[in-house]
Amino acid sequence: MPPPYRIFRIAAVAEAISWTGLLVGMYLKYVPESTEAGVWLFGRLHGALFVVYLVATLWVARAERWSLRRTAAGLLASIPPLTTLIFERWVSRRRALVRAAG
Repeated sequence: MPPPYRIFRIAAVAEAISWTGLLVGMYLKYVPESTEAGVWLFGRLHGALFVVYLVATLWVARAERWSLRRTAAGLLASIPPLTTLIFERWVSRRRALVRAAG
């Protein structure tokens, strides 16, 4: 089984991609009113990946002993579109700095 951090990274990227698909689907549904298929598909996909991201965040937070503040920031990053990517990059840089210093 892959380590928790790898699962977290995959979940963060997948959640952001599903957000993008959902936003495009909402545009197509509400602006040109051409189709609801994007919202139907990406709404379901994003909902599932949202939950996967939350579970992965809690898992890596426990495995790597994140502070409550970092864990809360990771969980809150799931709400605005594409913020999971920003949070994952920030955590990745912090991990690299800690490993280089230690």
